[in-house]
Parts: sequence; C-alpha cells; structure tokens
Amino acid sequence: MYHSSHSIMSIRKKVSDIRTDYTQSQLDESHISADPIVQFEQWFQQAVDSEVMEPNAMTLATSVNGKPTIRIVLLKGFDDQGFHFFTNYESRKGQELAANPAAALNFFWPELQRQVRIEGMVEKLEADQSDSYYQSRGRGSQIGAWASPQSQEIAGREVLEEMVEEVTKKYEGETPIPRPEHWGGYRLKPTYLEFWQGRSSRLHDRIVYELNDQGEWRTARLAP
Repeated sequence: MYHSSHSIMSIRKKVSDIRTDYTQSQLDESHISADPIVQFEQWFQQAVDSEVMEPNAMTLATSVNGKPTIRIVLLKGFDDQGFHFFTNYESRKGQELAANPAAALNFFWPELQRQVRIEGMVEKLEADQSDSYYQSRGRGSQIGAWASPQSQEIAGREVLEEMVEEVTKKYEGETPIPRPEHWGGYRLKPTYLEFWQGRSSRLHDRIVYELNDQGEWRTARLAP
C-alpha cells in the first residue's frame, strides 16, 4: 500500500501520543510464589487460559563482542532447571551462544498487561531430549531442519525449495527421519527473573527474583 510523505509524517508525530492505561490487575508480594519457576508457571497458565496469541513466543537476546541481537523464538518446555527452545546450532544465534552463553528472554502478554524478563546462561539440551522433540514435529518441519542452512545467504527462494525437494527424496519412505546433528535444543538456566504487571499512571508493579551465591532466590520490588 502506498503512503504519501504527508501521511508518514503524521504517523511519526502521533507516535508519542499513543498511550494505554493499565488497570487489569496488580502484583503483590503477599500473593507470589517463593519459587520463580512456579510463579512463571502460574502466569503462563493464565496466558494460555486467556487465549493469548502464541503465549510461548519470546524474545531471545544474545550478545557477542558487546553487540546485542534479538529475535522471536518459541518456548517449547520448562522445568526446575530452565527454559527450553530449539534451533539450528549453526545459525547466527547458535554461533553467538557458542561464543557467549549469557542470554536473556522476554515474554510480553499485552492481553494481560504482563511481561516477564529472564536472564541466565544457556546450555545445550541432552541429545535424547532433542531427539524426542524433533520426532514430535511434523514431517515437513523435520525436512526443513535438514534443508535450511539457517542464517546463511542463499541466491533465492528456489534454492531453498530445491534443497527441500532433495531432502524429501532422500528420506522418502523412511520413518522416522533422523535428527540432524546441527539441530537441537537449548536450556536457559535462569539467574534473574522479573515479573511486570501494568498499573495505572505508569506506576507498574515489578517483582524480581535473583539467585544468590548460595543458590537461593531473593525477591525484591523495583520502582517502575
């Protein structure tokens, strides 16, 4: 759709006027779990129950040589040890995590006026966990994991389609398709979590959990 320079300038001038007052809920220290994973589980379940669009969509931030990069990935599981996601180990994020395993996640559920920030260290999941998740995927996604040289430059869409056709023929009639060694899961082991609840007049609730040297979680409230 074509936009005139006048309409673009009008939009730019109106950006600062976009405001939403948050009044849905509140976050109180007396109603939170002592365990941040349990607290996350409660909020995540509420996001699912509220039919938030893709509640497991999260921003993954990595950094190498002081240069941060971010992208959206999907949470595919979590437990007491951390938060799981899957990707090509040779992708840009995979290479960045190999160079610097410190990373951060961010969930934003606007329908609930909530945000969760998570920081920690990333490690690869055990091979059997990656195998199990890979085999749970659709056959097309399994083939895609083999066919796509993720983050590498390709000459055009047709190159990708040719690689998909080649892999499809290679594994025709073969079930299950084996997991590529260059593809699998990661676990972010958290050391810091912040639960943000929007409140009126920008006086938001921010409760943080931070892991101390004794391996215990300390909670605190931050000013908005």
